[in-house]
Amino acid sequence: MLGGSSSGNETGNVAGGGSRRGLSLCGSEERQDDGTPSSRFLNAELELNAHLRDIKFSEPVRYVYNPLVYAWDTHRCFVEKYCQEGQSILFLGMNPGPFGMAQTGVPFGEVKSVVDWLKITGEVGRPDNEHPKRRIMGLGCTQSEVSGARFWGFFRKLCGKPAQFFQHCFVHNLCPLIFMSASGKNLTPPELPPAEREKLLALCDTALCQVVEALQVSMVIGVGKVAEQRARRALSAAGVDVRVEGIMHPSPRNPQANKGWEEIVKAKLTELDVLRLLSKT
Repeated sequence: MLGGSSSGNETGNVAGGGSRRGLSLCGSEERQDDGTPSSRFLNAELELNAHLRDIKFSEPVRYVYNPLVYAWDTHRCFVEKYCQEGQSILFLGMNPGPFGMAQTGVPFGEVKSVVDWLKITGEVGRPDNEHPKRRIMGLGCTQSEVSGARFWGFFRKLCGKPAQFFQHCFVHNLCPLIFMSASGKNLTPPELPPAEREKLLALCDTALCQVVEALQVSMVIGVGKVAEQRARRALSAAGVDVRVEGIMHPSPRNPQANKGWEEIVKAKLTELDVLRLLSKT
């Protein structure tokens, strides 16, 4: 269900916003710390959000969506439901996809997986400035995101129930923003102007270090080479003692992923001694 409205200037290249007007939220966007991993995690994200509001992006970026603003309700529900003590592994994506987290507030958040398996509920607002070809439909979005369907579909087959997966793992994106050109083309962080990209990712690196320390995980698994390399660089530079590994990204743009992503990832997780933690008992 959608709340709020679309507004803003034509360029839409400020990293702030979105609207949550009229939403009934799971909880406040105010910082709260009850000592739980989920509250520490959410506080790190709120701090990052505050810094991101001040960044402006130039061409080719014309639209910037931040689902941690307009989809805070569903995002917070995901975190409070599944971020818990004892998780040792953090799967790390790079940034939201247009039909995944951009719609649901959940990393790799293909709608069917989010609703049917993860059982996330809540309301989703809209960015202040929407591209007419990239409307936010929230949990009612009918277009599937292949990457998210592959990611969560794999763990659904492997684990059976979400509790089996989240007993050991959590999922996060390094950067919460999604970028689009004037045509509506999705732009990844490596495609941003260099100075703006580095300013953005420096903030995201700091937040990642806070998240890893808050969750006290022992391993970060980058989903895709870019996320893996960025995590290794950021955590090493900050002196955070955590193992960084990687798995292939499930994107349909990757020919290898289209030829058997599940088997490739299963082999890698076996090598990392992670598969045994997640398999159905």
